[in-house]
Amino acid sequence: MANTILKYVVSMGLIFLCLLAGSSIQQFVGTSIPGSIIGMLILFSLMASGLVPSEWVKPSANLFIRYMILLFVPISVGLMEHFDTLVDNALPILASAVGGTLIVIVTLGLFLDRLLKKGNK
Repeated sequence: MANTILKYVVSMGLIFLCLLAGSSIQQFVGTSIPGSIIGMLILFSLMASGLVPSEWVKPSANLFIRYMILLFVPISVGLMEHFDTLVDNALPILASAVGGTLIVIVTLGLFLDRLLKKGNK
């Protein structure tokens, strides 16, 4: 029992330390990239380099994934508070979403076409 609790504490601590580091870097640099994204990149870098084994992060990651729907409740409430702003800007939001999707699909298609042509040579 104590071993399981320790695993959760260590994994939660690692995740929150990376979040804290990312938020601190974001405030220090003053970039518009959210600190949580920077923290995820830090955690990914630590895990990809092998400094942090995935078993250290897995218990809390599974817990977060299991209860992920609860983490979206504050976002949903925030969207409902600004629903009129979303409706007023629906056309630009839709145009940017569709346009961005088309740009990504076309770019990836061209890249894959060139990559496959090089592979056939």
